[in-house]
Amino acid sequence: MRLRPAADAGAVSVPASPALARRPGKRRAAWRRRRLVLLLMSPWIVGFTVFFGYPLVMSVYLSFTHYDLLSSPRWIGTANYRYLFHDDPQVWTAVKNTLWYIAVAVPLQVLFAFGIALMLARARRGVGIFRTIFYLPALAPPVAATLGFVYILNPATGPVNVLLGHLGVQGPLWFHDPHWSKPALVALTVWGVGNTMVIFLAAVLDVPRHLYESAELDGAGVFSRLRWVTLPSISPVILFAVVFNVIQGLQYFTQAYVAAGVAAGQASQAADVTAVNLGYPQDSTLFYPVLLYQHGFTDFQMGYASAMSVLLLVVSFAITLVIVLNSRRWVYQAAPR
Repeated sequence: MRLRPAADAGAVSVPASPALARRPGKRRAAWRRRRLVLLLMSPWIVGFTVFFGYPLVMSVYLSFTHYDLLSSPRWIGTANYRYLFHDDPQVWTAVKNTLWYIAVAVPLQVLFAFGIALMLARARRGVGIFRTIFYLPALAPPVAATLGFVYILNPATGPVNVLLGHLGVQGPLWFHDPHWSKPALVALTVWGVGNTMVIFLAAVLDVPRHLYESAELDGAGVFSRLRWVTLPSISPVILFAVVFNVIQGLQYFTQAYVAAGVAAGQASQAADVTAVNLGYPQDSTLFYPVLLYQHGFTDFQMGYASAMSVLLLVVSFAITLVIVLNSRRWVYQAAPR
């Protein structure tokens, strides 16, 4: 055993602690591990900083400025937010359209995707073919899908109205009628529900079979097994689908922008009317992100658009938090094994 050198003749020799001897080595090893972890995470850290962190900080800063992309930002305090909440006549129209879309489209997406998943889970033959058929619309680019729907729902020459005419029914004007434009966009959304359907299908197939067998032995019918076995087992997936589709609804832009521009072009036969017809017809497709785009990239009010984007972020976070907190009442959590 190695002894420490005595400080003087009367000092007592004390053996060196092995833990103290190993501590510098442990610190160096821990620091090497941390550097390795940071090195492996560096692509994500750089991407998060460049594409999310920095734009978020700059959006918050620009929301307190007047900025038109041509001159330097000028600090104006909370003027953008005061105008947003009190003076902009189009904001509440955009908010109502967005909330209407979320209230109608999100439940239909979840129900339609869940219904298709149940049918595919019970199918005996041709499951792969039907799965492909229902998933293919999700692969269509949003712009191309919207153009196709505007053509199909053309009030004069579209196949839907032509078929309704043969049946003696007067077809609506669809994207040219403020009462039918949002339902047409909801139909487009439900048509492309393949991604949610695949998630639900995986969840339904993952429900343990012994739960169905136990419920059947207890005399539970089809609807009882659906109510007391299937829905509780896939409730976390339902929560994910609801939160995801609500966030997508708050950011709904591409389909509304393209449909309004194309429908307005059909109505006026103009070469480029998209910039002046956002929300066509009669602001019925003027969703909150569309109005944000108009102020930012059409009117070059980037400071005001930044304030709108910050508000959208806060509202998205608040709605998600409310849904998640209330999910404790209906989301089933399996007991740990």
